[in-house]
Amino acid sequence: MSSAQQPAPPRPTSRDVARAADVSQATVSLVLGGKWRGRVSEATADRVRGTARDLGYRPNLAARSLRLGRTRTALLVVPALTNEFFARVHTGAAAVAAEHDFGVVLYPSPDGTGPARDPFASARAALDGVIASSMAAGALGALRGAGLPLVMLDSDPDDPGPAASVNLDIADGMRQVAEHLLALGHRRLVHLASAVDTWTFTVRARALGRTLGAVPDTALHTVTAALDVRSALEAVEEVLAAPGPLPTAIVCDDDILAAGACKAVRRRGLRVPDDISVTGFDDLALATAVEPELTTVRLPAEQVGERGMRALLAVLDGRPADRGDLPVSLVVRGSTAPPPARARS
Repeated sequence: MSSAQQPAPPRPTSRDVARAADVSQATVSLVLGGKWRGRVSEATADRVRGTARDLGYRPNLAARSLRLGRTRTALLVVPALTNEFFARVHTGAAAVAAEHDFGVVLYPSPDGTGPARDPFASARAALDGVIASSMAAGALGALRGAGLPLVMLDSDPDDPGPAASVNLDIADGMRQVAEHLLALGHRRLVHLASAVDTWTFTVRARALGRTLGAVPDTALHTVTAALDVRSALEAVEEVLAAPGPLPTAIVCDDDILAAGACKAVRRRGLRVPDDISVTGFDDLALATAVEPELTTVRLPAEQVGERGMRALLAVLDGRPADRGDLPVSLVVRGSTAPPPARARS
């Protein structure tokens, strides 16, 4: 028989791994199933993983799924992949999922913005759980009633529905923006708010109003716009064309709105930040693509996805998920400066 006709060698089994690592098959199952902590020493777990790798062992995921009654598949629901933030959330979730032999099915809104529709009306049996952004809340009505574990991202922590939630410290981010502008001397500000009615934007407005309201002689005017550059540009153009003194700073709910605000300021024949400062939120790649570069709040999007996936895995294993908001940080760049001298009088 020629070498081309030789039968393939048998695939190593968990028994082979156990024998080579000098442990029981139960220990192999615990380690390779990610459930060894508290039951097996770290040295033993490392030995089992190393032995499995050396032998080329791959678990039979189909058999394990049948045994556990799981598909090892999670659904990630986001409003749009055209938004860099949610693409990075998916990157983080998928990385953690891969470490645990899970797959992630991604479902963005068909409209690109706004609520996503119910994606799997007849295929929920193919999922173990759902991770969803609060900005895709429109898809969640049917999913909440499907008996699937639900982990919410960037959502109201007082909502009793989800099995777990993962939040950023959004309020602190907006406080940092407000305090930065106040320290520069700004007292006449516009809030360019997202027209999307969701918890995260409500928190931003509340934190901004509370921080500015604590400082005497500070005025805040709020206008809303859809989450695109053109809508932001048109909203700010109306503000700048209105009678009365111009604002000295425009606080935007995200970087896309901030890009539109900067365009509107320039079209008015004014300069950012010499005449009007502009701030964003998210720290997308766009923040350093515009000129001047945006002062904005950096959100750890990949960590949101990572923690969301870990929270779902914890729920599926009957463990408590990690709690506590992820910290955010203000990144000061060229789009903010003290107000012009004429505005301080």
